[in-house]
Amino acid sequence: MATDKELSDFLENVERRAFKQAIYAVRKEESALDIVQDAMIKLSQSYGDKPPAELPLLFQRILQNTIHDYFRREKVRNTWVTLFSSMTGNGDAGDEFELLDHYNAEDNAQSSESGADKLQREQTLNAIDHEIQKLPARQREAFLMRYWQDFDVAETAAAMGCSEGSVKTHCSRASHTLAQALKAKGITL
Repeated sequence: MATDKELSDFLENVERRAFKQAIYAVRKEESALDIVQDAMIKLSQSYGDKPPAELPLLFQRILQNTIHDYFRREKVRNTWVTLFSSMTGNGDAGDEFELLDHYNAEDNAQSSESGADKLQREQTLNAIDHEIQKLPARQREAFLMRYWQDFDVAETAAAMGCSEGSVKTHCSRASHTLAQALKAKGITL
């Protein structure tokens, strides 16, 4: 049974990664923040009494379901917007997520970095971010859980609701696609 401190520490630890995962899925910063907040509240209210070891998988499942709920609501909302678009006009600003606005460098990393190195790092991060966004949703989801969240194959499969073989396939395809795209841009990691 997780204590309030353990639950709070877990949520604090997972917040940034969850936001990044949500932003890749919905591509709207405000919506991603709402999704992460909703997922955290649902975990606290419904599963706060679970053992700390179960929290990561529960949270990932809740986060994925909250993202799917967002898309369902958007589909309904877009239907109505389309129907009434002639009366309301099109006022979408199209705000995009900027990776570099949210990237926190390690302490003292930028102070010893030359302008050329900083530019190179920013361009590499932008290229990686752009290529990750272009991945199909399931590949992106598996890739981020395995390599961003550090979930093992079984945990990722449980969170995604698929087999371990599917997770391996999605991760392999995502890795190969990213490697080829970055290599074509002259980026080697």
